[in-house]
Amino acid sequence: MSHARELHRMGPANNDHLSAVRVALSVAVPGLFLILIGRPDLMMYAVFGALTGMYGRNETHRLRLKHQAQAALFLVGGLTIGVFLSVHHIHSWWLVLVATLFAGAGSLYADGVRLRPIGPFFGILALGACASVPTNVPFTTAVLIGAASAAFSLVVGFSGWFWRRTWAAGAGRDVPVLRGPHPRAALDRAVLVHAARYSLAVAAAGVIGVLSGSGHPHWAMAAAAVPLAGADLPSRVHRGIHRIVGTFLGLGIVAVVLFPSPLSPLQYFPGQTAEVLAVLVILCQFPTELFMARHYGWAMVFFTPVILLIAQLAAPMDPGVLVMERAIETFLGAVVGIAVAVLVRAPRGRVVT
Repeated sequence: MSHARELHRMGPANNDHLSAVRVALSVAVPGLFLILIGRPDLMMYAVFGALTGMYGRNETHRLRLKHQAQAALFLVGGLTIGVFLSVHHIHSWWLVLVATLFAGAGSLYADGVRLRPIGPFFGILALGACASVPTNVPFTTAVLIGAASAAFSLVVGFSGWFWRRTWAAGAGRDVPVLRGPHPRAALDRAVLVHAARYSLAVAAAGVIGVLSGSGHPHWAMAAAAVPLAGADLPSRVHRGIHRIVGTFLGLGIVAVVLFPSPLSPLQYFPGQTAEVLAVLVILCQFPTELFMARHYGWAMVFFTPVILLIAQLAAPMDPGVLVMERAIETFLGAVVGIAVAVLVRAPRGRVVT
């Protein structure tokens, strides 16, 4: 019963609205620009660059700038690899291999620079999503859109400094301490095991996704990485369950939008489908970040439409197939991630942050 209550518990508020405004603004400005120039189909690259704003949410300006710059390198790096695979029409099995290697390396990088949100999830998602849609612009243009969006997020994240003018002298020091015998060796082993855990989960989910015949195996790979970001085994299981339930609820919103019905906003703006979807992506980003730290399941309710609608903008497909594949791949990937979290344990030792 305690675990059941934990699944429903909403975490304490901690200036979530300020972070949500920053992220929403980071997505809105590049998104509206693309709408104005008639290229909402390129929203995917802008959104993944703008996710830079999700990092360092409650940190000082100096530390936030540092971590967001590090996150921008990671996100744009994943985006760049994904676009490269798309441009060269790389087969799904190669995508699984590249994503597996990227997941392990990304875990080492994220742990090394202490990114928050922790783990390589968003980089894996950017890589897989960009690799799985046709590139309608030159390689450099797609990468520059992502990089420019990430740069704008850095500006938004640091803009508060111009009002407060504070610069904490020790803000950049965030080194973890591990208590127990041989702390450095134990910490290194824990980091390596965690990276191997990510690679194993992503590889297993990717193989299952490809063998299932899905056109979006990267959804399974990204979902497999989600549970591993938890601090301990119970939180990893809870996170996997949140991913499944939140995604399924979010698919209900996607169905209302994409399926023909009086409830769909697309029915009231004929001929402007792409523009409407792009605006909905922008609107859904605010509640995504609002709930991200307090309840991951509720965040997924709104993040699911963001991901599916930018995919639909980049490469339109039958909404029924889109929703069904997302549901199946998310369930399979989250189950794989939970299984890996249960079966692959870290070495003994306790990290105190």
